[in-house]
Amino acid sequence: MKHGRRRNTGRQGTAMAMAALLAAQAASPAWAGAREQARRIHDRIAGVPPSEAVLAQMAADITDGNPQAAAQRALGDRNFYNVTLKNFVAPWTNRAQTVFVPLNDYTATVIGMVRDDVDFREVLHGDVLYISNTAGAPAYSSSNNNHYAYLEDNDTDLQATLTQTTQSSLTGLPATATAGVITTRAAAEAFFIAGTNRAMFRYTMLNHLCRDMDTMMDTTLPSDRIRQDVSRSPGGDSRIFLNSCIGCHTGMEPLTQAFAYYNFDATSGALQFTPGQVQAKYLNNSDNFKPGYVTTSDHWDNYWRMGIHRQLGWSASLPGSGDGAKSMGWELANSDAFAECQVKKVFKAVCLREPGNAADRAAVAAAAAGFRSGGYRLKQVFADTAVYCMGD
Repeated sequence: MKHGRRRNTGRQGTAMAMAALLAAQAASPAWAGAREQARRIHDRIAGVPPSEAVLAQMAADITDGNPQAAAQRALGDRNFYNVTLKNFVAPWTNRAQTVFVPLNDYTATVIGMVRDDVDFREVLHGDVLYISNTAGAPAYSSSNNNHYAYLEDNDTDLQATLTQTTQSSLTGLPATATAGVITTRAAAEAFFIAGTNRAMFRYTMLNHLCRDMDTMMDTTLPSDRIRQDVSRSPGGDSRIFLNSCIGCHTGMEPLTQAFAYYNFDATSGALQFTPGQVQAKYLNNSDNFKPGYVTTSDHWDNYWRMGIHRQLGWSASLPGSGDGAKSMGWELANSDAFAECQVKKVFKAVCLREPGNAADRAAVAAAAAGFRSGGYRLKQVFADTAVYCMGD
């Protein structure tokens, strides 16, 4: 059985993060007994109670001063993958942000990446896809979701059966055009269909940098890349554009150009990629403002490196511009905001609350630092966070 490629784990950063987590815990009220702590860790990670045998082993780990070992036992439960991770990822795959959607290639790919400790930055730029080797399952198709629906309908053990492959080998996309979950079928159906492809960028920011567009406003940036379809006088009042609309569009527009060659074809049910040919949707409503920007390629620039949103921690080793979705996904995934977002989402999922005090915030910061220095292994973040919250 193939479980995908392993990555250099860099344990020093994780160890330092855990030291900070435990220091934060020391300031909190006295914890419950070892069995109760073990039960909480298992419940938070796997979503189900442990067996008596597993509970006893986990309690012994905690008594021996090794709660990390207890957390690792919980991570071995199939329900961590079939339930916790599925519900964790499912809202990212649809505009309603609901968990009530079928298993799909986006969700399965994230689950597989977490299981295999794949560098999680690949979620926005990798040529990666996870399918199952389950006997009887329909073959993966870039035109329907039958493969994943079968897995869910038959309660397939995702931990045991997911296998890593590449999008380029199964979908017909060139490897250079793949961009992690952005170019999965599920994401394309939700965010590339119709519209102007701004939805894909908005939900990528919301799901992976924890920033929605209204938090990314900056009216000081150049407006030269705002497309023709954006009215400069909405409702006949140019002040609305200058004081509001421009704030989001100045940063979003130059980055959304990365998706200029993508569309979801509702007729075929598949992602469409037209290299060198800008999708017609980028020219929608061109009469709204004729002097507006006309997209001619998939070249993108990150204007947010110039303004107040430099605080998102853009990588100094990257140029801040490029061509296509893959390089733009790399730009986003190498920001500090990306790492912090993943940790905050895990904290909420595992601790069942937002970080609420200085100790919580210190724990999140330490876990984010460990996530970056430890090879971007999201599974370890689940373990660290469960240990931190076991006294809740």
